[in-house]
Amino acid sequence: MLRIEFTTQDLNRLRVAGDVHPLWETVLSLQLLQNRHAALTFDPWRRRVRTALARSGLACTTSALMLVCPHAEYFPDFLTPENGCASLDDGLDAVLSTPRGRLGQELARLAPQRPVPPVIRRLAQGEPAALRWLGESLRRYYDVAVAPYLHAIRAAVAADRPSRSEAALTGGAVGLLETYQNELAWREDALECAYPVDQELALNGRPLSLVPSFFCARRPVTLADPDLPPVLVHPLRPAPGWLDRPIDPSGTLDALAQLLGHTRAQVLDLLDVPMSTGRIAVELHLAPASASRHATVLREAGLLTSQRQQREMLHRRTPLGDAMLNGVPYKAF
Repeated sequence: MLRIEFTTQDLNRLRVAGDVHPLWETVLSLQLLQNRHAALTFDPWRRRVRTALARSGLACTTSALMLVCPHAEYFPDFLTPENGCASLDDGLDAVLSTPRGRLGQELARLAPQRPVPPVIRRLAQGEPAALRWLGESLRRYYDVAVAPYLHAIRAAVAADRPSRSEAALTGGAVGLLETYQNELAWREDALECAYPVDQELALNGRPLSLVPSFFCARRPVTLADPDLPPVLVHPLRPAPGWLDRPIDPSGTLDALAQLLGHTRAQVLDLLDVPMSTGRIAVELHLAPASASRHATVLREAGLLTSQRQQREMLHRRTPLGDAMLNGVPYKAF
């Protein structure tokens, strides 16, 4: 379990990242290629990316990157620097500027009980050629596995913000933290969440940054070194089928999320076919009661209809809901 204790001052210093962090998305997507987490959501992406990596001649390079960033309880903190949210270039500059001593310490934790692979040994020694290889490899991998999907990633980040902002305005920092209840539990002035190891993160007057991540698939992630600037990366949980949806250049879904809230916009977007309350809850990782409440609000707004069929309540998008989702005028006859 991960536990983060807060004082009143710590709550006042809480920060929420407003944009994509390129290196967190790079690292977490690289780990997704090494597991089957969220298969329904990410398996189509995995197949497409593996094909693209092979076509680009990057399969071996990606395998080597997986040695540096394995899917494991630990991976090096230097791969996700604090200032990496500005741009990929800034992030890679920070990675390649990591002091040699820190490189050696963090990389030594990857293989304490077995022979060290040559690529890790050279990086740990700070060899310039090895660092250039790392920077170039991360950039090329990002170009294939992350950059083509930035529209979906940024849309998910943008859609996540309105509900967080509204909660912060009405309930302050505690209200904001309570919106993460699917991943985090707020108990007695502390955040707790499932974690592969027991870890306590002491803020000690430092601001905690909450970073949304598209490729964070199961549970929040933090840095291993408690002395580094505190960060908590949390899942955005895109809905299954996101990869096959057409790009929306007008930003209609983003705008709809600003109006309705992120979750209700997702519910409306999901109803390309009639769907039960239980199915909506499963697809969007909601509690059944929460899914029912969102459906009720959308029904009262005239955006969907609900009809009981045997033991289930089926929801259908209305013509008005279609018009709002597609960003076209609605004509009532």
